[in-house]
Amino acid sequence: MLRVGLTGGLGSGKSTVAGLLRGFGAAVIEADELGRQMMEPGASLYQAIVEHFGPSVVREDGHLDRPRLSAMAFGEGRLEELNALVHPAVIAAQRQWMEALFRQDPATVAVVESALIFEVERDALLRGEQSGPRADWRRRFDRMIVVTAPEELRIARYLKRIAPAEGWNAEAHARAEADARRRLSHQIPDSEKTARADFTICNDRSLEELTGQTRRVWERLKAESNPLRAAGSLE
Repeated sequence: MLRVGLTGGLGSGKSTVAGLLRGFGAAVIEADELGRQMMEPGASLYQAIVEHFGPSVVREDGHLDRPRLSAMAFGEGRLEELNALVHPAVIAAQRQWMEALFRQDPATVAVVESALIFEVERDALLRGEQSGPRADWRRRFDRMIVVTAPEELRIARYLKRIAPAEGWNAEAHARAEADARRRLSHQIPDSEKTARADFTICNDRSLEELTGQTRRVWERLKAESNPLRAAGSLE
């Protein structure tokens, strides 16, 4: 099995690339969706978040108030507290998913789509962790794909994605743009990510161009996965 990390900053288009890879035959899991499932009422991560941040992050229906939690993380300087709870649990779940795939087919190309692969490593090292899956992403992945795009284009895509049906007024647009820039400020620049990546996909043109780039990467990944059929690539 070939373990592949797929990452890119906000608005880069990594989810589109993930969908293309899935269509080509890769097994794909989205870290954000996995995290959402683990934050549902009754899940262990849900309970840990409520215990740490308090009942104000719970809506009347019992689900987490994600906008409130996001405001606390980004607006109140508590992002590291949230990440310290979420990242270890999500990484462990990703490993279990990969191991199950490997048992089914040793030649699987398993792709984890996550915006923060490099940032998880950075934050772990800043906390003093010198080993383990958070401090060294190469223990988790055999290959790394980074999806890039110019920052202003990424912000424009993000705003288009979250825009309300009735459109933005000037004040709401300014708040959303400020939020996007604040999120980007916590992410490692593309130049640093691409320097460490095995493959870079530049998503600044058409979907056709993006599809072509992704297909070429897929062909490389699939070719690499086949020789691993007997031995696999898990630690």
